[in-house]
Amino acid sequence: MNADYVVVGAGSAGCVMAARLSEDGSKVVLLEAGPKDRHPMIHIPAGIRALLHNPAVNWMYSSEPEENTGGRRIHWPRGRVLGGSSSINGMLYVRGNRADFDGWAQRGCRGWGFDDVLPLFMKSETYRNGSEDEVRGRGGPLIVEDYRTILPLTHKFVEAAVQAGFSFNRDLNGKQQEGVGYSQMTRRGRFRGSTARTFLAEAKGRKNLEIVTDAVATKLLFEGKRCVGVAYRQGGVDREVRADKEVILSGGAVNSPHLLQVSGVGPAEHLRSIGVEVVHDLPGVGSNLSDHYVTRVSHRVKDLISINELARGVRVAREALRFVFRGNGALTFGVTSAQVFCRSREGLSSPDLQLLFTPASYGTEVIGSLEREPGMTVAVCPVRPESRGTIMAESADPLAAPVIRPNYMSAEGDAYVMLAGIRHTQRILAAPALAEHSVRELEPGNPIDTVEDVFEFAKRNGASIYHPVGTCKMGEDPMAVVDPRLRVHGISGLRVVDASIMPTVTTGNTNAPTIMIGEKGAAMVKEDQAA
Repeated sequence: MNADYVVVGAGSAGCVMAARLSEDGSKVVLLEAGPKDRHPMIHIPAGIRALLHNPAVNWMYSSEPEENTGGRRIHWPRGRVLGGSSSINGMLYVRGNRADFDGWAQRGCRGWGFDDVLPLFMKSETYRNGSEDEVRGRGGPLIVEDYRTILPLTHKFVEAAVQAGFSFNRDLNGKQQEGVGYSQMTRRGRFRGSTARTFLAEAKGRKNLEIVTDAVATKLLFEGKRCVGVAYRQGGVDREVRADKEVILSGGAVNSPHLLQVSGVGPAEHLRSIGVEVVHDLPGVGSNLSDHYVTRVSHRVKDLISINELARGVRVAREALRFVFRGNGALTFGVTSAQVFCRSREGLSSPDLQLLFTPASYGTEVIGSLEREPGMTVAVCPVRPESRGTIMAESADPLAAPVIRPNYMSAEGDAYVMLAGIRHTQRILAAPALAEHSVRELEPGNPIDTVEDVFEFAKRNGASIYHPVGTCKMGEDPMAVVDPRLRVHGISGLRVVDASIMPTVTTGNTNAPTIMIGEKGAAMVKEDQAA
């Protein structure tokens, strides 16, 4: 099989790449390791809890035990289905902060400043609730909406945050990110708006686009230092697809560096140690891993309904009817209904904290399981972590999972930011609007007064919120994997277009920036081919 372009991975960026590259008649083959997105819980927003541990649509990765996780493995769900992680995530739409992208440009990534990428964010979206037309899109395939149903408990959180000194922000993706505001979601009517159901759906009828599911990429094919195709396994049969123009890796922060490594592109000494023949020594492949690691502050609630009660008994049936007949209610909820972007200390030029509020509280036996009694939770997230980790192939077997070492909170500065975030959160939850509805603090329960307290709390309570990036870093320095046009250094015919190219993680959730990367990557491929 031959194509002009082969895109590996039908996730948040891969679906965008396939859709955009096939617009002009180019033959595009899109390989996806997982199945078609037919699982019903994918399309019901509240169905996320059924997907986080479902190997039918999830790679089910986990990190290695580390000191700052108390020896625990941290669960790392990654989408293994059409739409990738956009089919199993919490649906939050957060662009990030202007300073994120300007920082990339200052690191040598020309063309990636905020003014460069804003038109691409706008091209992707149709935002239906705001009025800032100069920064929000109106004609893109990705529908972005405010929550359709907001519980009074969420309104109380926003009111309490204002009482605690944080300004109200009508649009957290508008001109100004800082402040407290309501979350926005990617939707398709009442249903989830994954990139498979938005970008890819618009392109599916094109005869020049072939979507191949249940196709696990096993090796990149090279002729010298040029990538000419991809080997993959489907139904136990090994196959190949050749690319006349380019191969585009869109496997994400885990799978893109892993496929590069088992194909012979990566740190030469490590590749030889696992029995992989070196095609090109590229030391940064798999390094620079960054992720958002959070602790959670939770309270027992009285006199207001939380999601805990709506998920049980007769209320579930009532909410199901609301979903079917009105397109609203609890089944349209994502994970986080309101957020605060704020600073850990004075003197910072932009927020370094995201406080994510959920009108629910969680048990400890299963990740995502709701408690029976009413509760509320705030995830405290240092959004610009200094800690860096690695993702490395453990063997030459392309089907073996790589070793994930996030190295969470290895940089002491992350703990100081976390401490400030916990204090901000406790101040909000003690404000009058919420104090009257709080029975007691469940977590942390013990005083958190010092950095040492934060480390102990994080060992017991810390978790990823699933934003890994950086393992195929963009740049021109010796550890960069791709250049600012996302071409792999030292290899022709090969690009990486996904969250792994981010030099640093963005301020907030990473799905929207990853979609933007797909838009920009597709535009650059077209520009370079035209030239």
